[in-house]
Amino acid sequence: MTKSTAPEAINDVELARKLQDARKEILDQLGRVIVGQTDVVDQLLTALFAGGHCLLVGVPGLAKTLLLSSLARILDLEFQRIQFTPDLMPSDITGTEILQEDPQTRERTFRFVRGPVFANLVLADEINRTPPKTQSALLQAMQEFQVTTAGRTHSLPRPFFVMATQNPIEQEGTYPLPEAQLDRFFLQINIDYPPIDDEKRIVLETTGSSNIELRKVLGAQEVLALQDIVRRVPAPASVVDLAVSLARRTRPQDPASPDFVKRWVSWGAGPRASQALVLGGKARALLSGRLAVDASDVLAVAKPILRHRVVLNFQAEAEGVRMDDLIDRLSA
Repeated sequence: MTKSTAPEAINDVELARKLQDARKEILDQLGRVIVGQTDVVDQLLTALFAGGHCLLVGVPGLAKTLLLSSLARILDLEFQRIQFTPDLMPSDITGTEILQEDPQTRERTFRFVRGPVFANLVLADEINRTPPKTQSALLQAMQEFQVTTAGRTHSLPRPFFVMATQNPIEQEGTYPLPEAQLDRFFLQINIDYPPIDDEKRIVLETTGSSNIELRKVLGAQEVLALQDIVRRVPAPASVVDLAVSLARRTRPQDPASPDFVKRWVSWGAGPRASQALVLGGKARALLSGRLAVDASDVLAVAKPILRHRVVLNFQAEAEGVRMDDLIDRLSA
């Protein structure tokens, strides 16, 4: 941890241990309702304790909504689900001003009615089914943790996370997320079909009678304290150099980028990617029980942090280049 007085240093170590213990308990509780998906949960927790938002990409029926709602219960956070549809309006997310009349004085005033974004954990379900105008309603909330409407700014509750889902196979009736919106997501988690043994367990456990009670592991204030301890983990110069180098090498305009990037990439990752690589590495180190971040932590979070921030060109598509394969080559 960073240099501090002895009592503060001891408290930092205790919080770091608490984070590792919390990970084990969260995995144990989620394991009662979610079969497998340990890597997905670890990536989700990395983003959560780093204070970032997640984009979950997977076909329907992979328990994305169940995973997020269960996590909210385990962390004792207020949970709201927004189903994104083509007719959804920005005010349906942020809230709206309504005119009300005082029954005694007959005086009329405007009152702000908060929308579902005023929660600790917001599930933006099928976010790409709504037009960019409505998608942009989340931009200020995700970046500044506040909402401005009718000239007034309202603070969102903390901690605040947006977990958005996206179906990768349906293109009809969808709107691609703008690059500015994608960049606000700390990482993108790709969820695959479960292995055959896990799928058999899912069928057995979901077709019988069960009433599972989840135990609360942390509270909102504890989550905020653990987020703070993640940021206080020192990052060696070598780790910062690696994170910045990885992000810059994705940019075809950069002289240091390799030839295959210049050939296959239209647009590379911005500075937020460098920040996320370091912060994600810190969170991963603490969740793994280590008090210092190293190169392996940065490389471990490279794919989920970079895959939605790099735009492949038509040449890459024609040659069948996959984004994760390109990131593997950059990380080698």
